[in-house]
Amino acid sequence: MADLKLSVDTSTDAERAVVDAVIAPADHAVVYETERVVRGGTERRRERRHLLLPGLHALQAEAGWISPGGLNYLCGALQVPPAEGFGVATFYELFRTTDPAHGQSVHHVCMDTSCHIAGAEALARSLEAEGERVHRGPCIGQCERAPAQFIQGRAEPDRVPADAASIADPTSYRLPQHGSSKLRLLHRVGVVDPTSLQSYHDHGGYAMLRYAIEIGSDAVIDEVKSAELLGRGGAAFPTAVKWRAVADERGRPKHVIANADESEPGTFKDRIVMENDPFALIESLTIAGLTVGADNGWIYIRGEYPLATTRLRNAIEQCRIAGLLGDNVMDSGARFDIELRRGAGAYICGEETALMESIEGYRGEPRNKPPFPTTYGLFGEPTAVNNPETLLNVLDLLEVGGDHYRTLGSERSSGHRLFCLSGHVRVPGLYEVPFGIALGDLIDLAGGSTGMTRAVLLGGAAGVFVGPDQLDLELSLEAVRDAGATLGSGVITLFDDTVDFTALVLRIAEFFKNESCGQCVPCRVGVTRQHEVLVEMAANGALSDERNTLIDDMATVMRDASICGLGHTASGAVQSAIRLGLVGDRP
Repeated sequence: MADLKLSVDTSTDAERAVVDAVIAPADHAVVYETERVVRGGTERRRERRHLLLPGLHALQAEAGWISPGGLNYLCGALQVPPAEGFGVATFYELFRTTDPAHGQSVHHVCMDTSCHIAGAEALARSLEAEGERVHRGPCIGQCERAPAQFIQGRAEPDRVPADAASIADPTSYRLPQHGSSKLRLLHRVGVVDPTSLQSYHDHGGYAMLRYAIEIGSDAVIDEVKSAELLGRGGAAFPTAVKWRAVADERGRPKHVIANADESEPGTFKDRIVMENDPFALIESLTIAGLTVGADNGWIYIRGEYPLATTRLRNAIEQCRIAGLLGDNVMDSGARFDIELRRGAGAYICGEETALMESIEGYRGEPRNKPPFPTTYGLFGEPTAVNNPETLLNVLDLLEVGGDHYRTLGSERSSGHRLFCLSGHVRVPGLYEVPFGIALGDLIDLAGGSTGMTRAVLLGGAAGVFVGPDQLDLELSLEAVRDAGATLGSGVITLFDDTVDFTALVLRIAEFFKNESCGQCVPCRVGVTRQHEVLVEMAANGALSDERNTLIDDMATVMRDASICGLGHTASGAVQSAIRLGLVGDRP
């Protein structure tokens, strides 16, 4: 015990004020700081620990960083050991536990895929030359605007420079397909005022919630089942199966979660929906909650989406005032409300159980399954997790009916799909098309390539590269799977023949090395060794047969033994790049 050292750092008045505003009555503040974690016992920790993440955000917003004194005060108020609180704070990319030099803003510059080929490093160096503090980090979900940056500053809102026009004029956003009569999921984007519930009502909003209440939960699930709606997050799990499993649970509180932590490099579809049609997500999540019998809804949104966060908070508050959330939703007698939780930059929190750990106030590390979230999810209670695109499809299928919805798309992939196009394409942006369109036709819809296409990355960093000879590939779950590829979260990134693929693939490997939570050995060691082999290849200019075999062996172990999807998919882009001859020439 001789080397045990306890921190005596104390918080400032301003830090205590922002923490109290988030988590504690003011008259308990002094008691919490002096008695730390000994008051209240286990039950109190369970009740309050889920406020750790909002508290960390409040501290950083006030001081520009999370000071030892501020952290001590927050942890004392929540009855959380300070060492655990520090472990959570240091888990996330956006939190800083060292003083950023007199409150200077930090510019997070994306270094992944689309930004990588659009001059991200040049942007970072230019900002540094201007005296700015720069952090070179992972994708920030602004891929159609590459190269992108996200700015954090003390006592000012986090911001993305490209958002300024949308803040000044909420209806100014225009999709590349704006005005198309073929849009089903995006038909309100750029048309409705995202800050106005009345505007949403004027464009058909909340008709489907009323219909869902009228027909009842079983009928809603039957429609979702008839539509054969599959999840749009990459796993393609049947939505009706998930909802039925939670609906059938009895005697415990239940939860529904909108997983809006879209951190896959190349993905920005949910951001555009939440910024420009936030009430649609609120309505569809409310339908999900009432259908499965959940009182509690959560939206877990990535920390790099300040505008979407503001729009959703405004939408939730307006819906509460209008009786569309709360104790008597739309006079149905049912209770349902939504809490917004802002992440802080952790790719792994896109995995549903890691997301739940994050909400509960722990490090975002995935859980072993089984048990599955439908029986043991958030706070150990039955939980249904869907991403925003999946939920939007529920509004569409209820409007047209499940049987008709099933006729849209391809034979085994029903409905429309959102695709995020970026990289060397003339009109980068979000596109909505039925499942089954050819890859080349979708690229043509986006104006075609800006150069001689050498490869297309499907599914983001967790996806695979395909060559220009596969532009006739049908974009359906079944066809892409048969081709050994994946649609993932709907990412399509084009790369022309000017790209240094060795540097690009090395960056993808570095991304996974940095983003692995490190909990399980296959992933922790596998992504590190994969990166090391590629660093060696970059230095030598070639990849030996022995090293190629090592990459394949590590990939097999990661796919077979990792706890979650990060390890399962971390080698896909690397292996496909080698297979296509983009990297790894033999000596």
